[in-house]
Amino acid sequence: MLAVVAAISCAALSAQSQAQSQAPAWPKKQVTFFVPYAPGGAVDVVARTIGQSLSKSWGQTPIVENRPGAGGTIASKALTQAAPDGYTLILVASGHPLNQFFYPSLPYDTFKDFTAISEVAYSPLVIMVSKDNPARNLQELLAQAKAKPDFLSYGMSGNGTSAHLAGELLNHMAGVRIVSIPFKGGAPALTSVMAGDIPMSINPLPEVTGQIDGGAVRALAVTTATRSKVLPEVPTVAESGVAGYDTAVWWGLLGPAGMAPEVVARIHADLAIALKDPAVLATLDKIGAVPVGSSPQEFDAYMRAEAAKWGPILKEANIKAQ
Repeated sequence: MLAVVAAISCAALSAQSQAQSQAPAWPKKQVTFFVPYAPGGAVDVVARTIGQSLSKSWGQTPIVENRPGAGGTIASKALTQAAPDGYTLILVASGHPLNQFFYPSLPYDTFKDFTAISEVAYSPLVIMVSKDNPARNLQELLAQAKAKPDFLSYGMSGNGTSAHLAGELLNHMAGVRIVSIPFKGGAPALTSVMAGDIPMSINPLPEVTGQIDGGAVRALAVTTATRSKVLPEVPTVAESGVAGYDTAVWWGLLGPAGMAPEVVARIHADLAIALKDPAVLATLDKIGAVPVGSSPQEFDAYMRAEAAKWGPILKEANIKAQ
């Protein structure tokens, strides 16, 4: 019996040793996360949150490099020019698979030029006005929009982003015409609302919890089918009279095309651990984001499904980059 136990133990140790020897000696240098939007936005918050946790596995904190502009395409193009060694990654948002419909001459292929690693998290978006805006709820805001088509405008983080899609879906389903104003990120759009330069903005929830709590802006509605537990008193768009309205923002990690499968597996495994880190979960919960941690194959299939879902709608609407 002891001999059998010893043999099993030796076999297990041998298998463990073999697995360790096959594991990539990675990372050997600093990892950089491209963030396609301005500092302070939702993507930036999520990137820095998971980066802090990944530092426990990687022995160093990833550098977060903000490269805003053109709906995220500037950062995406830069990633495709990076070496496929896993040391340069990008945290994209929902607009990534849809930019092909807004920018017909993209300098990269939406799927072939990237390696899917994982969807990280998702969150509702929030429709907000300044604290001085006379609209006390979404119904009153939509009444303003119907009374004066093209008079109201909303700030958002660029063409093709989740905030832009949420706004155009609201226009379509509510039968209004509120003009979109693209910014280089959600934070600058929110700043313009607080300054009174524009009447409203649509932002991912993580970008706005502090401003809402501080009374700088007033939340009128969340975009998901159910209310957020972070803002339980704020109704959904559907509850506010636009039946069936439901959309959200998600964030996911990509690398350049051609990454070695073992490096992808290592990053995915470390990210899965990070998404179970109590500190990460606490931060995501505080900002109203829900962790996901899908496999590379699941994330790739999800992005392709998003493109198939939204493509015909966007082509029919004929919305192009401004």
